[in-house]
Amino acid sequence: MNLADRRVLVTGAGGFIGSHLCEALVAEGARVRALVSYDARGSWGWLDMLPRGTVEVVAGDVRDAASVDDAVRGTSAVFHLAALIGIPYSFRAPDAYLETNVKGTLHVLQAARRHGVERLLVTSTSEVYGSARTVPMREDHPLTAQSPYAASKIAADKLAESFARSFELPVTIVRPFNCFGPRQSTRAVIPAIIVQLLAGGPLRLGSLEPRRDFTYVVDTARAFVAIARSEATRGEEIHVASGGDVAIGELAEELVRRLAPGTTIVCDEERLRPSRSEVLRLVGDASRLRALTDFTPRFDLARGLDATIAWFRDPANLARYRADTYQV
Repeated sequence: MNLADRRVLVTGAGGFIGSHLCEALVAEGARVRALVSYDARGSWGWLDMLPRGTVEVVAGDVRDAASVDDAVRGTSAVFHLAALIGIPYSFRAPDAYLETNVKGTLHVLQAARRHGVERLLVTSTSEVYGSARTVPMREDHPLTAQSPYAASKIAADKLAESFARSFELPVTIVRPFNCFGPRQSTRAVIPAIIVQLLAGGPLRLGSLEPRRDFTYVVDTARAFVAIARSEATRGEEIHVASGGDVAIGELAEELVRRLAPGTTIVCDEERLRPSRSEVLRLVGDASRLRALTDFTPRFDLARGLDATIAWFRDPANLARYRADTYQV
């Protein structure tokens, strides 16, 4: 699908990946409508950093069918990213995850069908797999819900699959592994480490043993665009992954070396998942992405860390974060 001069919708556009995707789509020549979560203060999330007029911003809520229907109307493609994503918070508020991640996705699917969109990309997560049984993990890896968050995303994926099979909706399920970069919340490990190290003092983390596959956010956004451009990706599940992994402890030591040598790493029990919920290893096979699109990554982990650190070193950016608070 040629995105140039086409009206496209991004849900969750004010978030970390969503805001970067909006920028990538604008660069592609698309006319971007951005659905952001309604805020009485008028905040557009990270889209507040973009020049006004770059995208058409619509405030609403994916849990509200009318909001979604209005946002989808008149668009050619929909990139559905809106979701609750914090795994620890899903232990506290599972109902909220079902309402947003499952019912919200259902509203997007219904509106896309009603308005005849040409492409619908539904964002999944590598957490749907649970701990790797085989590596690298392919798209046919068994699904295992090790958290309420993962269960909600499995349900959303299966709803999307059912609409593709039942109604021939042009759905593609995009499954990013661990994305990182500027604007990310400290509920994610890389910004949590960087913010704490820049603030000084001990580095408080949960388990250091899990291994993760990291992709820099600019490449993740570019992968979404490449998937939407390719006709061969219709009806597919597609990984966005690097194909390599690193232990959280190794990553922490590297960032300590770069930012604050000698900093003590402390295990914070509040940050530990329940033992059977902890996903021990995620590493993705991205061969389907390479085979079906023209996507090639521009950032490896080291270069992505360089860019992320540089962004957080800017005092204006760092001031948005609380180093002394555990973000669930």
